[in-house]
Amino acid sequence: MSAALKYTLGRIGLFVAVLAGLWLIDMNVFLKLMLALAFSAALSFFLLRGWRDEMAEEMGTAAERRRTEKERLRSALAGEDNPNPTRPAEGPDTPR
Repeated sequence: MSAALKYTLGRIGLFVAVLAGLWLIDMNVFLKLMLALAFSAALSFFLLRGWRDEMAEEMGTAAERRRTEKERLRSALAGEDNPNPTRPAEGPDTPR
């Protein structure tokens, strides 16, 4: 299961649990929903830290992979035969 899915389901589960606890209190339904949203957000900050960090790491890795692939495709489309993107390719404007 992906980290984003785990974190999302954890947030929804916390919201439902807090809402179920507030349901026993006699107050306006809209107020119950707003309080459940606020309390579940605060609780998820502490309780779901590991899943949030795991999701951020997963997203960072995917972004880096996309950035590398994009750079590789750009250099291939430009006709550069440079397998090492950190080393500049020699071209007509490159001093020798």
